[in-house]
Amino acid sequence: MTTTHQPTPTQTENPYEKRQRIRNIAIALGVFLTVVISLAPILWQVLTSIKVNADISAVPNVYIPSRYTLEHYILLFERRPFLRYIFNSAFVAIVSTVLALGLGAPAAYALARMRIPGERIILGIILIVVLFPYILLFLGLLQVVQALGIGNNYLVLIVPYTAINLPLTILTLRSFFLQLPKDLEDAAKVDGYSTLGMLLKIVLPMTLPALVTTGILAFIFAWNEYIFALTFVTRESLKTIPVAAAQLSGATLFSIPYGPLAAATSLGTFPLIILVLIFQRKIVQGLTSGAVKG
Repeated sequence: MTTTHQPTPTQTENPYEKRQRIRNIAIALGVFLTVVISLAPILWQVLTSIKVNADISAVPNVYIPSRYTLEHYILLFERRPFLRYIFNSAFVAIVSTVLALGLGAPAAYALARMRIPGERIILGIILIVVLFPYILLFLGLLQVVQALGIGNNYLVLIVPYTAINLPLTILTLRSFFLQLPKDLEDAAKVDGYSTLGMLLKIVLPMTLPALVTTGILAFIFAWNEYIFALTFVTRESLKTIPVAAAQLSGATLFSIPYGPLAAATSLGTFPLIILVLIFQRKIVQGLTSGAVKG
């Protein structure tokens, strides 16, 4: 008796699974390229800051050095009061951020919950100010500074930074306040809370991710701002990191101190990176809050 062997059916890949696999590969490749493109300049600056001068000026370029040095960082603090520059940037950025949040949160809550005459007009004006390039305010602010004689002062930077960050703070926090259920506020009023007490003890704790996200955006702007800090402050003891880094000079008139420049920019970037890493969970919550409603 002869036995017949039935051929095993060939397993073919499902077209949907194939498309899904290609899509996943494309997404992973896109994420990888985005990370590389974003981190490459930072990595290049950090590596340049710890290269010896021979590797910095070598042709062709030395991408991964075999010799490392901290000489450029040491020279920054020996030749210039760099700790003072760091303090100036931190003080101006922190104070302007606190003021922007302190003034912006009540204004945003009032626009979100209270019936204010001309509310739409106010929101339109705030939106126009947000879209308005702040650099165009330079000449007007310069005349104000000269008229009041408040140059070479922390206040001359804190006030413009607060004013520039305030419209964005109001719009961002207002959108979060609108997402909060009114039942909690009604219950708080029944319990005897005033509007200010309800804002401080109930509303703001619930919008902590929004406050952190908005505050970090305001802090980064004030920390990195260059034009106002360059023009309004000329005293050496009040300069901020961007201005001090831009004014680093080499041993000769025509030499560019690439090592100290890279060290200065790295020192100016490290605090922002640490800040984002510390509050990354709150930032993600603030950016994604309200995106998905279940």
